[in-house]
Amino acid sequence: MATFEQAPPGDQKAGEKIFKTKCAQCHTVEKGAATNKVCYIYGPNLNGLFGRQSGTTAGYSYSAGNKNMAVIWGENTLYDYLLNPKKYIPGTKMVFPGLKKPQERADLIAYLKEATA
Repeated sequence: MATFEQAPPGDQKAGEKIFKTKCAQCHTVEKGAATNKVCYIYGPNLNGLFGRQSGTTAGYSYSAGNKNMAVIWGENTLYDYLLNPKKYIPGTKMVFPGLKKPQERADLIAYLKEATA
């Protein structure tokens, strides 16, 4: 499996489109934005994502798998996680199947680095 260091350079604009079409129905990125979105299992707000430990966003009910995994989110961990979230964190509530294309993962990470800072 390729690592983030081997990934193509990410494009923020392309990553924003990916976020809007594949992530925004469950997640928000703005500081203080609500987490309860329209999907039946909404996701936590992603603001401040980089450097945060999985399963620690206040006000969100995480699965035991997510809390116990104790991942520190960064480019490398997100790159691996976004390939197949259910394989990376067994027991996660996230229903998203993942992004198989390295370019899409790199683009989304580029967007998230900016949007969640």
